[in-house]
Amino acid sequence: MAPRKRPETQKTPEVAVRPKSKRSRSPRELEPEAKKLCVKGPGSSRRFDSGCLWAGLASLQVPPSCSSIVRALHHHKLGKAAWPSLQQGLQQSFLHSLASYRIFQKAAPFDRRATSLAWHPTHPSTLAVGSKGGDIMLWNFGMKDKPTFIKGIGAGGSITGLKFNPLDTNQFFTSSMEGTTRLQDFKGNTLRVFTSSGTCNFWFCSLDVSARSRMVVTGDNVGHVILLNMDGRELWNLRMHKKKVTHVALNPCCDWFLATASVDQTVKIWDLRQVRGKSSFLHSLPHSHPVNAACFSPDGAQLLTTDQKSELRVYSASQWDYPPSLIPHPHRHFQHLTPIKLPACGAGPLADLGPQH
Repeated sequence: MAPRKRPETQKTPEVAVRPKSKRSRSPRELEPEAKKLCVKGPGSSRRFDSGCLWAGLASLQVPPSCSSIVRALHHHKLGKAAWPSLQQGLQQSFLHSLASYRIFQKAAPFDRRATSLAWHPTHPSTLAVGSKGGDIMLWNFGMKDKPTFIKGIGAGGSITGLKFNPLDTNQFFTSSMEGTTRLQDFKGNTLRVFTSSGTCNFWFCSLDVSARSRMVVTGDNVGHVILLNMDGRELWNLRMHKKKVTHVALNPCCDWFLATASVDQTVKIWDLRQVRGKSSFLHSLPHSHPVNAACFSPDGAQLLTTDQKSELRVYSASQWDYPPSLIPHPHRHFQHLTPIKLPACGAGPLADLGPQH
């Protein structure tokens, strides 16, 4: 008699429960895990912990599947990646790179806020900074020497525009609420006064300089724009806006191309060779709020504008009528966006554009 087969034990099916993929987890979900990565040592500070937390979050984020931006663009060109996925991949790649950004150096030399700054055209570690009190500092953060400091007049002396002299970088141009546009040196000497209102009711709000054409352009608080040569001779003085001209910018590639921004909620584009009056602009770019700045990209192909609410716009210089790219930038009331500058050797199509509060 054959032995009786032992009935097989029915196995309970196993269900593998996989942890939630880190790829789909948000930074908020990753925060507790990131904190475990930061072991507090003796003497650790809040500043260190904060930086470590950010580094931990960054290390837990998985880079996009197509980590190479060039490869992602190539896949899009071949039709292997739709534009939304490409755009998301590029954004993730950029955000992932932000983990390496840290404050390099900082200084607080003024008793009032910084109002303008300019990078040295040939020394990328040197910049000039102006303050609301009229103080000016020349700072080479690559050296431990004490920065050069020029004391201002205090209240009413706000530096509204600051540019190195492209023909002699030991000198610089300024426009100010003191009512002047002038050329100075870093010993505190005034070398030439280009414009002077002679009254506290009128002042100059912005300036730009062209080395190629040897021109200086400045705007005032009632809508006038003044063009002068570097010898100080006035070429014309016209009212181009209904209200204060907050910013003037010459195109770095075509210096006869001028952009002016105003609190009258417009940015206007001008051909300096054809200016005859306030209606002779090439294009008028209406905004929803007063405009604080209009800055060209280093290649002159784009224009970035910042308003007094929460919007940045990027226009293409070849298609002024085309709707601009809109970038929301919420900020607290009265901390309006004004121009800031990165070194001329900075990367990116808008390397010298950005916000400063």
